[in-house]
Amino acid sequence: MKANIHPQIFEDSQVVCSCGKSFITRSTKKSINVEVCSSCHPYFTGEHRFIDIKGRVEEFQKKQEIARQMKSTSSSKKKRLKDDDENRPKTLKELLNEI
Repeated sequence: MKANIHPQIFEDSQVVCSCGKSFITRSTKKSINVEVCSSCHPYFTGEHRFIDIKGRVEEFQKKQEIARQMKSTSSSKKKRLKDDDENRPKTLKELLNEI
């Protein structure tokens, strides 16, 4: 086995949450910063709190609005294409199939 390939383990790593709680654990990093911990996460606290990191909900809603706009413009495009299909000249194959 190779020697000295394992990372250094800190027995007194401190985890600090954005809510202010901190606790000591064992890790390969000396200090760890987290956004949500067991003291403030809605699953563990039982309160219905909305956690939105980096505006993901707003980003999703923007994508949905763009999709609605694209759908409305595509339906008008389909209508125009259908009208164009009726007015176009027939191909040789279509003419031969009519006989």
